Amino acid sequence: MMAGAGILLVTANVGSLFEDLENLQKTWLREFYQTVQAHRPHFVAVHCQEVGGKNYEASMTHVDSFIKELLSSDAMKEFNRARIYLDKNYQSQEQFTALGCCYFLHESLKNIQQFDFKAKKFKKVVGKEIYSDTLASSSMLEKEKFPRDYFPECKWSRKGFIRTRWTLADWITDQRYDRLPYFLFGDFNFRLDSKQVIESLCSTASMQTVRAPDTNEVDKVIFRESDNDRKVVLQLEKKSFNYINQDVFRENNGTLLLQYDKELSVFKERLHELEISFPPSYPYSEDSSQGEQYMNTRCPAWCDRILMSASAKDLLIKSENEEKSIVYDNMGPNVCMGDHKPVFLFFRLITGAAKPHTHKHNCCVLQ
Repeated sequence: MMAGAGILLVTANVGSLFEDLENLQKTWLREFYQTVQAHRPHFVAVHCQEVGGKNYEASMTHVDSFIKELLSSDAMKEFNRARIYLDKNYQSQEQFTALGCCYFLHESLKNIQQFDFKAKKFKKVVGKEIYSDTLASSSMLEKEKFPRDYFPECKWSRKGFIRTRWTLADWITDQRYDRLPYFLFGDFNFRLDSKQVIESLCSTASMQTVRAPDTNEVDKVIFRESDNDRKVVLQLEKKSFNYINQDVFRENNGTLLLQYDKELSVFKERLHELEISFPPSYPYSEDSSQGEQYMNTRCPAWCDRILMSASAKDLLIKSENEEKSIVYDNMGPNVCMGDHKPVFLFFRLITGAAKPHTHKHNCCVLQ
């Protein structure tokens, strides 16, 4: 691989796209193509969640045309190799994750190889291949669905992961090093610390609870300003977070609320992330005319993230020092992309500066 090869990693919850093919899907694809054309990467990895949409039994048939459009578009014509992995088998509830992983390799990228988990060796990537019906038997990935007892409150869950490994051939390998740089990206459903967010947003308001008459359980919580005609500042119900001023989530990219994004702190010794400089990625309105508006269903949060191991971050830092080319951002900030904005990381790998016997330079991507 040439020095300075561009890598584009994208995580996208695409559930909304299969509900509104005419508007959302076209807009989504246009923004994705523009991102590719702006950064001109050589390796593109797109990790998708909720493939087939929320009503997957009715919408799964639309997935094939979406993938066909991606593979045949003018914007992707210089990517002469592709691997598409789609978990569409919703009839197998024990295994179904609704995940999809799409990898595109630019024609100028030479000798890239993908790991065969059964043969335990890397294999050359040739042509364009799609795997869906044969996903379970493919040796080129590892797919797992999380055990049901991880989510005891859910009747059933689609949560799980897909893992692939890639080697970019000009990198020097050293068998003494087992721990590979890896990237972990997807929709993690991260939420902000609700108690602290509410205390911050409603610091001068008074709280009123409304209970259901039959069960006496709290049905609704209302925060009102103490003066100003006791205007409602925030109303909370099940699947409702209705705050008076959404600008707080958008101003300065929602930086004020980043201090309440704490779920990743449990893994701070093992997982790393670049600085977030984009607004919460969820839950945006699915109305195609409301590109910047959040739905009042949940408190906006940074659900969609791209994380990495310490060794992967070291690779980025070395590259950044030489080329100043790292971008961690959301896609389509001003248009409707569905209820999630895709999040992407672009960087260049400066491979020419690699020293012999320093790292095992292949990489693992997980979703």
